[in-house]
Amino acid sequence: MLRIAACALLFLTSSTAAFAEVVAATPDGFRVKTVVTIKAAPDRVYKALVDEVGQWWESSHTFSGDAKNLSITATPGGCFCEKLPNGGGVIHAQIVYVAPGETLRMAGAIGPLQEHGVTASQTWTFARSGEGTTVTFTFNAGGYFPGGLDKLAPVVDAVLSGHVRRLKEYVER
Repeated sequence: MLRIAACALLFLTSSTAAFAEVVAATPDGFRVKTVVTIKAAPDRVYKALVDEVGQWWESSHTFSGDAKNLSITATPGGCFCEKLPNGGGVIHAQIVYVAPGETLRMAGAIGPLQEHGVTASQTWTFARSGEGTTVTFTFNAGGYFPGGLDKLAPVVDAVLSGHVRRLKEYVER
């Protein structure tokens, strides 16, 4: 948790082209949202999200310590998964809605939320914006978390919006 807080502080003090916010937060749940425009077509951004997740996701926010162990199988019932040593693995989320180049929705309490009574969903939408793509990322979580989910919302917002920022930087390189 200390590592997450440190990353959140680093992210909050750096400049970014993303708009991120905690939309709502109560002890029982929260909603965070990040909107960013990426200088690439929606199909390219979607491909980077799905097929190249291990190239832009922050390795320190994985169980294995290496983002190259991540994969997304973008079909209904597919998996946002991570390989672990000795044949182990993690299901971060299950794919529940796919419209390539338009929307990807996943259900699952990612990261440290998994060990608590938390359910979550994340939705990625891609809309053409001039010569680029506006990506809107929302993450909704609800359930039990010691001390209340509202206290965790700003940290989760900072970490997840950092991933969106890294996606943007990766695609625009």
